[in-house]
Amino acid sequence: MSKQLFISSLLSVFLIFNNIHAEEKSQRLKGPIVITSETLTVDNEAHTALFEKSVVARTTDSTLYADKMLVYYHPDTGDISKINAEGHIKLMRGTRAIISNEATYYAEGEKIIFTGEPRAVEGENVVTGRKITYFLNDDRFLVEDSKVFLKKKRGQ
Repeated sequence: MSKQLFISSLLSVFLIFNNIHAEEKSQRLKGPIVITSETLTVDNEAHTALFEKSVVARTTDSTLYADKMLVYYHPDTGDISKINAEGHIKLMRGTRAIISNEATYYAEGEKIIFTGEPRAVEGENVVTGRKITYFLNDDRFLVEDSKVFLKKKRGQ
């Protein structure tokens, strides 16, 4: 087994158990988070893990796609405090998608802030804005400078 694959596997297992423990503390993302990518660089001094190329982060009810994700974790507990995602961001949760160029997940407050031409799509309905903040625990959005495009149903 290559060293890179071993480290990637070890970090994935670590992140899974970390999130199971974190769920006991508060109502967070449902289930463990599993992150896959073509490359992984871990910096133990900076307490970061950089996932690059075809990055996919999955929980039981959400999937986040990006070109790159930088995960910040607590040095003692390993709890994830923040994730910065860049490039071709797409969050899928149920029938809803949020698409942007950049996104930042904050464990405190359980929210994701989408910037860089963000838009939320459900069916043929689209909401755009300068910034979209998605509060995971409440399943609600805050859209700044919003514009809403609603598709009329036939006969209306």
